[in-house]
Amino acid sequence: MKLIALSDTHMKTGEIPQQLKTLLEECDLIVHAGDFNTVEAYHAFNAGGKLKAVFGNDDASELKKLLPERLRFEAEGVKIGVVHEGGLSVTDTTAQGYLAKEMEVDILIFGHLHRPLIEKRDVMLICPGSPTKPRMSNPSVVELVIEKGNINGRIVTLEGDTCEYIKFRDALKKRTQEEDLNEKKLEHLKL
Repeated sequence: MKLIALSDTHMKTGEIPQQLKTLLEECDLIVHAGDFNTVEAYHAFNAGGKLKAVFGNDDASELKKLLPERLRFEAEGVKIGVVHEGGLSVTDTTAQGYLAKEMEVDILIFGHLHRPLIEKRDVMLICPGSPTKPRMSNPSVVELVIEKGNINGRIVTLEGDTCEYIKFRDALKKRTQEEDLNEKKLEHLKL
């Protein structure tokens, strides 16, 4: 079974970006950890009838009435929990670990951070990042493959707007590489 976990899409319309749409069409289950933003966005993700979702802090009031704050379900014998705000840190996942134990799940999928994370300890913690509004990362989702109780997860980087920090980091890296190359050329000319 292939699941695509995503979160924090913050879409005003039901227009899903094409690359993301293709990934969603090819999976067995879509798990959204909240912050669709609008009912139209929710309906777009649920069009194929394979959506499991919770509401996020930025969702319309209609979605908060329609969706649960926490969700627990099983896929191929693996217990999966979904929340929007599992904790406020991507570097210290202690809160998310305790929440996974409280919910008695093997995998906890959470959002709100807009930055991807897969951490495996006694439980698997997954923050898919955001495919449309990333922070300190590129646009992303997480692909989970569950076979006979085995879980494999990977972060899938998508095309789209990258957060300004990543653009700055990449530009700085490129400039440093160019400066290093120029220094090597100068050293070579001196020989």
